[in-house]
Amino acid sequence: MKQIVIVEDEFLMREELSNMLRKADYQITEITEFENVTEQILELSPDLILLDLNLPGMSGFQICREMKQKSSIPVLVLTSRDQLRDELHALDLGADEYLTKPCRKERLLARISNVIKRYEGRSNLLEGSGFLLDRQTYTLYIHNRSVILPKNQGKILEVFLTHRDEVVSKEELCLAIWGTTEFIDENALQVNLTRLKKSMSRLMMHQQIVPIRGIGYRLIAKGESL
Repeated sequence: MKQIVIVEDEFLMREELSNMLRKADYQITEITEFENVTEQILELSPDLILLDLNLPGMSGFQICREMKQKSSIPVLVLTSRDQLRDELHALDLGADEYLTKPCRKERLLARISNVIKRYEGRSNLLEGSGFLLDRQTYTLYIHNRSVILPKNQGKILEVFLTHRDEVVSKEELCLAIWGTTEFIDENALQVNLTRLKKSMSRLMMHQQIVPIRGIGYRLIAKGESL
């Protein structure tokens, strides 16, 4: 059973949505405390977020931005805000759908089903800060676009994503690129790292590769101190 988290502060609307979606065989969790909303959602790890924009404390725009920086969970915005600039802003932040209230039940259910289907079978995807990497094709999904990385760049980025906050040694990077640790070609490794850094800069990624003296390299958020 697919799980949907409803982020809606109006009690009657939240209850109406919950009842409708439960009848459609979804497992529903309601957010009723609007502090640390992003952390609550990440802990639940649902299949979809149904998100209002006008919320107490952090706005739906901010929640959408944070969710898309930290996870690949799809976001469907359901709001009374019907201005085109609001819709474009939400989509630019990574929202997968934007519907305005009042919305027919059939339309909402159809959009929910379509979004969930689009995200099924994504076991090959690795999550970074604001992007996804397909580890089979090395396609990078970022800022609502897709870019195929050269093979060696994709292999290096895959290693960093699978190690998360850990330091990656030169040996591990060589093994990923050339399949051996019998020799380390410092110049060839630096060339590949430099090319990936340039690609990351060009794509305006939120993370960067930094050297850890005498050990290897780490992938960190821009501005983060070591």
